[in-house]
Amino acid sequence: MAEERGMALVTCTAPVNIAVIKYWGKRDTELILPINSSLSVTLHQDQLRTTTTAAASRDFTEDRLWLNGEEVDAAQPRLQACLREVRRLARKRRGDDDPSPLNLSYKVHVASENNFPTAAGLASSAAGYACLVSALARLYGVEGELSEVARRGSGSACRSMLGGFVQWHRGERPDGRDSVAQQLAPETHWPELRVLILVVSGEKKAVGSTAGMQSSVGTSPLLKYRAEAVVPERLSRMARHIQERDFEGFGQLTMQDSNQFHATCLDTFPPIFYLNDVSRAIIALAHRYNAHHGRTKVAYTFDAGPNAVIFALEDTVPEFVAVLRRSFPPASNGDQFLRGLPVAPVALPEELAAAVVAEPVPGAVRYVLHTQPGPGPQLLRDPERHLLGADGLPRRTA
Repeated sequence: MAEERGMALVTCTAPVNIAVIKYWGKRDTELILPINSSLSVTLHQDQLRTTTTAAASRDFTEDRLWLNGEEVDAAQPRLQACLREVRRLARKRRGDDDPSPLNLSYKVHVASENNFPTAAGLASSAAGYACLVSALARLYGVEGELSEVARRGSGSACRSMLGGFVQWHRGERPDGRDSVAQQLAPETHWPELRVLILVVSGEKKAVGSTAGMQSSVGTSPLLKYRAEAVVPERLSRMARHIQERDFEGFGQLTMQDSNQFHATCLDTFPPIFYLNDVSRAIIALAHRYNAHHGRTKVAYTFDAGPNAVIFALEDTVPEFVAVLRRSFPPASNGDQFLRGLPVAPVALPEELAAAVVAEPVPGAVRYVLHTQPGPGPQLLRDPERHLLGADGLPRRTA
């Protein structure tokens, strides 16, 4: 923790996670307790991350928050809930006689930046709240189980508190103390697994996740059936596929669960449409590609937005990226179409192209981000990475 002129300062990064068994619907909206457990893959922060600096000082007169350079209301209930919980844990840890110079009544300044589109179905709130809680915990010297605190900001944020393959337990207690995240396997468990994010749209969603899921809880009989009768068995099956590194089983179940999640959105009244025509074209393309090869080589999943997440093994990626280039020719950013981990170019066999590529749709996919499973939140020790300056205000970047 950096100390500058009586100001304590901490900067952390946190990852995005992609659920392969989806969370949709709360049984308690204040504590953010889910109607079913879920399971996700944490993505690597070299490609997708939130960076957050939290500072506390006796000179601050109010809590302040900046997101991607713009000041927003720091009094929003979820942020304040996380702040209260971290302070409560700090108070409990310190006891009455602790001489710590950081007074828990000091106001905080928080600056947060994403290196990916916010609110476009790329789990920005999960990374954001995981990063906020990680930075606040470091600031106040709080250690131990923090996924429960992150959950108070955004449900899926609890899964971003851990790396690799993570399960968020539904829990049974009304106070939510057992609704926490647990790592099933570290990011090193499946070194061949790769992730392609197909960015169809960077625009904000028409129906946000919070409003959408509560509408589904109130109106979708399918959602209730899914939570009670389908998800428990799928969770145990998915955990087994991950432990055995069984891509065939993992991929099929990932696609089935994504499809059922979006079916519950359609079963909601009025229905919610998160997928668009390009999303559906990507789904059809994945099925044609797998059918051509006679096995599951790529697996799609979609969160609450049109952007596709494709899982594949490392040796499949070059060929499938070539298929994507042929199916969705880059409009004007050919050199920027593929981002993230490098992919060796390969020639696409004409037999494969004829069987798999339908009518090309130029520019429909804005870009493809290539990444892999990664670790949980990280502390940044380089003072040049702080988003707040010595005055507690956002640093000006060139």
